[in-house]
Amino acid sequence: MEAILVITNLPDREAAQRLAGRLVEERLAACVNILAPCESVYRWQGRIESAQEITLLIKTLRAHYGKVEKTIRQCHPYELPEIIAVPITAGLPAYFEWLAAETINPEE
Repeated sequence: MEAILVITNLPDREAAQRLAGRLVEERLAACVNILAPCESVYRWQGRIESAQEITLLIKTLRAHYGKVEKTIRQCHPYELPEIIAVPITAGLPAYFEWLAAETINPEE
């Protein structure tokens, strides 16, 4: 089971907390870190934009990526949300065991 880190940004803490809670409740993520606000600078529709955003670090398994992406897209207020998955290549084995155990749906 390959662990991944999914990163997305939301416009406010309330939206971030809602999404994080749903991902953990549905066992799509073992843990979601809600980071401090950051300033994002980007090009959108031909213009340079900036916005304050809340970053989520979502720890899950590659097998759950499709459902995680679908859930983010359903809950996200942006027309084109940032959704990036990064493989986790090393880490504490006991943490990975916990991550896997917390993202397995007992009903499956």
